Amino acid sequence: MIIFGTKGYLYQLAILTLVCGQCGNPAAHTLRKRVTKFTLFFVPLFPFSTKYTTQCTFCGAEHKVPKEQAEQLQAQAASGQGGQPQGQSQQQPYQY
Repeated sequence: MIIFGTKGYLYQLAILTLVCGQCGNPAAHTLRKRVTKFTLFFVPLFPFSTKYTTQCTFCGAEHKVPKEQAEQLQAQAASGQGGQPQGQSQQQPYQY
C-alpha cells in the first residue's frame, strides 16, 4: 500500500504599504507565498505549486501576483521603501 498526498505551506514574505485595488485605501498589505508539496508516506518530497498573493489588511481582499512582481515587492520592502521585511516567517511557515 502506498500513501501519498499533498501538504501546503504559507510563507509571509513582507508587509508593504500599497493602495488597495478593491477599496482604494492606502493600507498595509501582506505579501505571501503558498507552496504545495507532494508527499509520500507523509514526507514532503518536492513542490509542485507555488503562488504569490497580497492581502489588504483594511478590507481583506486578496490578489494574485506574478512571481517577478512578488520578487520586486520583496526587494522594495527589504530596502525600506515599502514596509518591513518579515525574514523570520520564512524559516517557520504556516502549514495548512
